[in-house]
Amino acid sequence: MAKTLLIVDDERDMRAMLKKYFELNGFGVMVAENGLTAIEKAGKQPDLIILDINMPDLDGIEVCSRIRSFVSCPILFLTARLEDKDKLKGFAVGGDDYIVKPFSIDELGARVEAHLRREERKNGKAVRTKFDDDLVIDYTAQEVYFKGTLIPFLNREFQIIELLSSYPGQLFSKDRIFDSLWDMDSNTDVAVIMEHISRIRAKFAEAGCKPYIQTVWGSGYKWTK
Repeated sequence: MAKTLLIVDDERDMRAMLKKYFELNGFGVMVAENGLTAIEKAGKQPDLIILDINMPDLDGIEVCSRIRSFVSCPILFLTARLEDKDKLKGFAVGGDDYIVKPFSIDELGARVEAHLRREERKNGKAVRTKFDDDLVIDYTAQEVYFKGTLIPFLNREFQIIELLSSYPGQLFSKDRIFDSLWDMDSNTDVAVIMEHISRIRAKFAEAGCKPYIQTVWGSGYKWTK
């Protein structure tokens, strides 16, 4: 069954663009142009809500605060600016993630898919994918197998594999990987991405399978199709 999204934004063009994109990608989509309509439609229990913060009358923070008592799905904020205090306020009322405008539509799509997968794992639904040379990723158990043998990845290594393998062929910059997987108050920096990917490749090589993670010099990394 197709997942249903609720898209809340006071800009008509933004609503139309997001609605078209997600419908083309197989989602059911509800839209709301203001906070009051959003609260009403949230009662229909969408699988995920994309919520603009900067709306007149009721802003996204207030909407999130009001619906969290009866909505448990992930809520992703859209915002034209983002400071630490804004992040803290949004997380405090029950938000799960932020996307800063202007944004890549494919990045937003990736974030939506990632949050929905986490919800499936949380609800006990198995998610397991086989790739082309006997590589199997069990997203529920967070395990990777090659020809039936477990490859022992650390938690952060698996998170990088999960992110990239979910979107084969899609380019992820180091900053995008870092922002997706590390907390905003982390003391590390994007250089750690190269170290993790180097270890991932070494473990793939030791297991006898291809590297899968391709470097696009000057741009980032992608999972080979």
